[in-house]
Amino acid sequence: MKKVVLLSFVIFLFTIDISKAQVIPSFSFGLKGGLNYTTFPSNGIFNNDNKAGYQAGAWARIGGLGFIFQPELYVTGKNVTVNTNDGTGTAKANFTSVDVPLLLGGKVGALGLGGRFYGGPVMSFTVNKDQSLSGATAEAARLKYKDANYAIQIGAGVDISSLSIDLRYEGGLNKIAYGNDNSHTRVSLFSLAVAYKLFSL
Repeated sequence: MKKVVLLSFVIFLFTIDISKAQVIPSFSFGLKGGLNYTTFPSNGIFNNDNKAGYQAGAWARIGGLGFIFQPELYVTGKNVTVNTNDGTGTAKANFTSVDVPLLLGGKVGALGLGGRFYGGPVMSFTVNKDQSLSGATAEAARLKYKDANYAIQIGAGVDISSLSIDLRYEGGLNKIAYGNDNSHTRVSLFSLAVAYKLFSL
């Protein structure tokens, strides 16, 4: 009988902790960093080599009732190499941007362990366009990357105490011109980031 009472008491405390974690509004702030993999679909004239880039910045999270709002601000490096299929030209493009995702989602878990799922828009402001060209026809492969771009992010994350791991997909909304300006495509990327919570209220 004592064991049953003790077990019931532990379950009761655990239930209170879960309810408290999901009902009481909270605010968290932290830093994050990770890698991304840019995808740049092209037509039959060009092929491309997608390369890894980076991201580093900060995040905030406001939550309550199991829902979260997570705005972020970070610097992103996006890299891609566009080649002509005949091998006569190569254009390497490295874009640095400041990205601002505004994510909405849900959170489950308690006792420092939980999972998140979310999605939302991201605004990307290009601050540097570094393009190196080689070959006679490489000029035709130049990417006309815009100063302001828009995308949608979806993803999921795992929280372990103050540490978080996030996996996301970002799909571009506006098209990027390349080649002779008659071709357009949307730039997308996958990202894997590690975040650390500095404090929470």
